[in-house]
Amino acid sequence: MENPPLLPQVPVIRLPRPPSPSGRGFDPSSPRALAHHAADSHQKIRSTLRERFLRSLLASSGLPVTFTMYQRVTVNAEKFNACDMEAYNFQVSNLQTPLGVQDEALIRGPDIISYSFCI
Repeated sequence: MENPPLLPQVPVIRLPRPPSPSGRGFDPSSPRALAHHAADSHQKIRSTLRERFLRSLLASSGLPVTFTMYQRVTVNAEKFNACDMEAYNFQVSNLQTPLGVQDEALIRGPDIISYSFCI
């Protein structure tokens, strides 16, 4: 019985030895490690700001709100009810507009220049 032909050998690539004597990890002061740390720090800051924004919206539920829209239009609502996760839509009650009062209204975020809550 004949032996099957040998497959071509694949070269083995060896990684450089890590700097620590215990043989674990790579240099934490390397440019790659520092860039990774900076990205983590920016992500943490963004996460904190996002949480504060969402908590402020939650605390503002039920308060009167004034929206400044494009074309120099200002509208008031007696009650701020909710906002979606992306702050794209705001749901309010008793919205007073130049054309009259709407019992319930959904205002698109991109149409808003600014908004403020009346305490």
